[in-house]
Amino acid sequence: MQDDDLRPSSNIDDRRGQGGGVNLGRGGLGIGTIIILGLIGWALGINPAVLINGAQMLAGGGGTTPVSQQRSGPVGTPDDRMGLFVAKVLGETEDVWSQILPAQANRRYQKPILVLFSGATGSACGLARSAMGPFYCPDDRKVYLDTSFFQDMQRRMGGGGDFAYAYVIAHEIGHHVQNLLGVLAQTQAMDRASANAISVRTELMADCFAGVWANWMNRRHANIDDSDVRQAVNTAAAIGDDRLQRQSQGYVVPDSFTHGSSAQRVRWLTIGLRSGNIRACDTFSVQGL
Repeated sequence: MQDDDLRPSSNIDDRRGQGGGVNLGRGGLGIGTIIILGLIGWALGINPAVLINGAQMLAGGGGTTPVSQQRSGPVGTPDDRMGLFVAKVLGETEDVWSQILPAQANRRYQKPILVLFSGATGSACGLARSAMGPFYCPDDRKVYLDTSFFQDMQRRMGGGGDFAYAYVIAHEIGHHVQNLLGVLAQTQAMDRASANAISVRTELMADCFAGVWANWMNRRHANIDDSDVRQAVNTAAAIGDDRLQRQSQGYVVPDSFTHGSSAQRVRWLTIGLRSGNIRACDTFSVQGL
């Protein structure tokens, strides 16, 4: 993926180097334990924060900086290589969605803040930890990203490459688009007994929105090729619930899926890539995913 023509966003809250609040010493959890608990949470469909925070309490001491003490970093465009790459991808999501959301959904796009952090940081949705992976918090309309997740993608999940990393960011921005469209508010009112099934449809829609973004980025810049698409497809397959469960526990429990199977994630990413239309991403109106 070529990013030379992409405009870097200045909507980056860079909190890297603040210490993160993860205590690696006595009474706290080691980073290896936190990563393992995070992967177990992903595999079993449990919010990793529940496992990590519970284990932290059992370990005998907060070991983390309270959320209220976390502070914002400098907001602007980072000048390091990875920070600049993230800013360019974010800038392109701003430019694309500012164009197509009014055209396709008659909604004005409101730019979110992307928080770069290392270790842990505070959010309106609770404590963000690197082992939880990137996420979007609808309460403060911010995306939280520790770029060490990209190294984990390569080491633990078999995915990687610039376009694969861009897909991960675009997926979280996809949740922001869902928030602007009112999708997230609607899912909160749905039957909680089928929460996992609702979560799967929500996540697959975000995959599709990531594909829609990539379609329009490529129209604007002609900057992705077949190898880039394979990177994203391989990453989507690598983070499917079935593959993560098989790796962690040796068997698959479909009823516990929260993000969708590898095949489902590849399918909906591809639908977005091919169509470039958010109407094609309505995962709630189809019977089979």
